[in-house]
Amino acid sequence: MNIAVYCGSTPVDNQAYIQAARDLGSWIAQEGHTLVWGGCKTGLMGEVADAAVANQGRVIGVLPDVESIRQRMYPHMTEVVFTTTMAQRKSTMIEMADAFVALPGGVGTLDEISDIFALIRLGIVTQPVVMVNAQGFYEPLRAQFDCMVQAGYMNPGDPQGVLFSDDIREISAHIMASCCSH
Repeated sequence: MNIAVYCGSTPVDNQAYIQAARDLGSWIAQEGHTLVWGGCKTGLMGEVADAAVANQGRVIGVLPDVESIRQRMYPHMTEVVFTTTMAQRKSTMIEMADAFVALPGGVGTLDEISDIFALIRLGIVTQPVVMVNAQGFYEPLRAQFDCMVQAGYMNPGDPQGVLFSDDIREISAHIMASCCSH
């Protein structure tokens, strides 16, 4: 199974975020899945990839033709897919993914996962989605979902397929149950 992981490439000192990335990368590899991610060696992107590689996992980087990103290209990729634009990178990752996971990250992560939410709402994406909620990082987003439901911009069932969790066992169960039920 290809697990698309969205996360920050900016280095952070938060040990809970780093550990969440390492746990996710280890789980992906140990379960025989493939990490599909942005292909950077820095930040949580590097942490999740390092953990997958350390556990003999496959890692596929999807890199756009953006110099600042290519300068930080992860050196130990199993495979690399080059795209022309960021938009093409996002669509390539969506096409490749059997599940989507967002670790903590910045506006790029939010942009990528927002595309997934919009596609879920339209019924285009049915794969499981996980927001790794290390130290409550995604609680404001969960609250925003509630606000959107209350305002009538989302149906109450729209965010139900999205798991907010920092427990790797719960994340694993959600992904496996969702993927195996299709």
